[in-house]
Amino acid sequence: MATMNVSPTRMELTRLKKRLKTATRGHKLLKDKRDDLMKKFLELVRKNKEFREIVEQKIMRMYSGFAVASAVMSPEMLEEALMLPKESVELNVETRNVMSVNVPVFEFSTDVENLSDIYSYGFAFTSGELDSSVAALQDVLPYLLQLAQMEKSAQLLAEEIEKTRRRVNALEYVQIPMLQETIKHISMKLDENERGNLSRLMKIKDMMVEQSRQAMEN
Repeated sequence: MATMNVSPTRMELTRLKKRLKTATRGHKLLKDKRDDLMKKFLELVRKNKEFREIVEQKIMRMYSGFAVASAVMSPEMLEEALMLPKESVELNVETRNVMSVNVPVFEFSTDVENLSDIYSYGFAFTSGELDSSVAALQDVLPYLLQLAQMEKSAQLLAEEIEKTRRRVNALEYVQIPMLQETIKHISMKLDENERGNLSRLMKIKDMMVEQSRQAMEN
């Protein structure tokens, strides 16, 4: 593992030890965040799968009704019946914070007060299957919005999990080992310098003792 290009001083050693302590604490916090995000993501994916199956069943019933209606009605009559929808939908998008991730919250309202107001055509020249399909389409709309909200939330959580995973790996496999190796290198260098200084002091002491002895003999 490569070391950082820093001066091997005690001040630098103290600074690096503080950085290592901060990086270690940050690594633990990020790992905890990643684990919590994974837990929420897997729970959301499970709910999303169940909800998608419900939505797909509703859409299949709706499409089968439209298929029967198109078989008993002429294309012109079917197009004319569906040309001018009566219902309008107002969608309000807000966000809520989940583990520092802003996930969407969809709320919608319609201007239809009862089920009979959704039909934009008379019943004299249309089939009952068309009526059922239009009602099914109106019924599936809230489920579609809920599904879109869940899938977008899952996507945002997955992106945050990936970013957190990269940060955890960078700390765990790059920054923390590099700090540890640099601290070890500086500590060894300081110990070596200290041993060298001690050796020089002992030599100086021996020289002074020898000089004193010679002075006393003279």
